[in-house]
Amino acid sequence: MDKLKKFELMEKIIRQLEDLRNSQQAILEKISNIEVENIEVDDKSLEKVLPEVHQRTAENLDTLTSLTEEFISRTSDFGEKNNVAKLKEQQEINNTK
Repeated sequence: MDKLKKFELMEKIIRQLEDLRNSQQAILEKISNIEVENIEVDDKSLEKVLPEVHQRTAENLDTLTSLTEEFISRTSDFGEKNNVAKLKEQQEINNTK
């Protein structure tokens, strides 16, 4: 795989990781809403299980956040090391010929 294609694939992975992280955040918000609403309902099984689900989801979100930040850094380093901006310029020139 050439360096520009690899960089573009890395950027795609970043977008997917960010989407996954946003999804985890939305799940956390939904779990919190259910926990609050369950105060009125007072269902014992929800009361017992939801805090565990909330904790695991929060841990997943933390892991995804760290992973995303690390991968963004690696992608940026790869782009700088391989002069991706110049490769993109050259590709545009080639495509206009």
